Amino acid sequence: MFKAIFTNSFGILFSRILGFIRDLLTASVLGANVYSDIFFIAFKLPNLFRRIFAEGAFTQVFLPSFTRSTKKSLFSVHIFVIFLSIILFITLLVNLVPELATKALAIGFDDKTVELAAPFVAINFYYLSFIFIVTFLSTLLQYKHHFATTAFATGLLNISLIGALLLSKGSADDVIVYYLSWGVVVGGALQLVVHIIAIQRVGLLKIIIGGFKYFNKKALHVKEETRVFRKQFFPAIWGNSTAQVSAFLDTWLASFLAAGSISYLYYSNRVFQLPLALFAIATSIAIFPRVARFIKNNEHEKALAYMQKAFWFLATILMLSTLGGFILSDEIVKILFQRGAFSEVDAVNTSFVLQMYLIGLLPFGLNKLFSLWLYASQLQIKAAKIASYSLISNIVLSLALISPMGAGGLALASTISGFLSFILTVKVFGTKQFLDIITSKKALYWLLAAVLFTFFLLWFKDFINGYI
Repeated sequence: MFKAIFTNSFGILFSRILGFIRDLLTASVLGANVYSDIFFIAFKLPNLFRRIFAEGAFTQVFLPSFTRSTKKSLFSVHIFVIFLSIILFITLLVNLVPELATKALAIGFDDKTVELAAPFVAINFYYLSFIFIVTFLSTLLQYKHHFATTAFATGLLNISLIGALLLSKGSADDVIVYYLSWGVVVGGALQLVVHIIAIQRVGLLKIIIGGFKYFNKKALHVKEETRVFRKQFFPAIWGNSTAQVSAFLDTWLASFLAAGSISYLYYSNRVFQLPLALFAIATSIAIFPRVARFIKNNEHEKALAYMQKAFWFLATILMLSTLGGFILSDEIVKILFQRGAFSEVDAVNTSFVLQMYLIGLLPFGLNKLFSLWLYASQLQIKAAKIASYSLISNIVLSLALISPMGAGGLALASTISGFLSFILTVKVFGTKQFLDIITSKKALYWLLAAVLFTFFLLWFKDFINGYI
């Protein structure tokens, strides 16, 4: 288990380091202004779809269904064709009416800003087709317990964007955004290439080729399996997308605030997402195939043993990350972003938003772990209900907190909704099972580590401030 977790973690760390380099360059070259807001808006919806597919609904429904399928080639290709057709249609629609798509993404933008942003929204949407194919192939690789390619491949997107920033440095802001938008598309194409190579090396290419070869003749043989998949998938989209939809709503509401607010949310969320991806998502991806197989074979004790190991690993790492990030938020933002066009005021505002996000790191991360139990147990409808309650609370709290707290209020609203989602997920997982996990001697060591680490951080904060 831990080998797979660390493989994912190192790959994600590699990608996130490149991502921070990209963000440093973006902050330095573009700063926090209307053009940086335009790019983040343009990339928001395809990136939202990426997170839903790659880290959520598709993988967590397709993998158990694929495991249970008696005709894996036909089933996988049938699902692939259906989804790719839908995504290509959406991409065509966005390119035909980019102004409407842009207005939907940022309703607070005035007509002039919408006109500026629309071409970039259309370009960024080409990324969506690439990333769906990548997600489909990465799920097949997970079935073979091959995680390295997907974990490291995300770095190719960041390399592409870094290249775009370096090539466009010194150009007008609209030219820089143009380069960045095509950089997103090139990054998606590069990810696809390495996944095709990995699929061929692990011997899965013949499954895909066989599925296409007999697709027309034998498609009816997987009709029932496909129907069950579709029935589970749409609740899974809703149940697995709360955090992403919340982030989308944050951006939408922030478009009504002062220029730069969308960028404050973006930069702070990038820092927040690092430990979430590095540990919570990496752990969930690593243990999901085995947990799904254990539950399928009615080996619940083995599944719970995996969950317990993963819980204490995640709880410790995320607790330390929360304390470290919250106490050192000013220093983190200054070191990472405060240079060039990114001012001290921008750093202060971003730091506050980061703190509001970090309060929810532990429940968000642990929710990733416990929600996979729901999907492996095919409890998609219950997961969808939990997501609905969480999203409603986020909307209400966002509207209540945006006026007194600005962008920080939007981040805090997402955090509170994350707590609610975690509590409800644990209830479905089983309160007794959860208490069996946390009522042990490890809980005392965990609390002691939290206290000692807090004292260390307070000392380190004073120490590091002398050098900033």
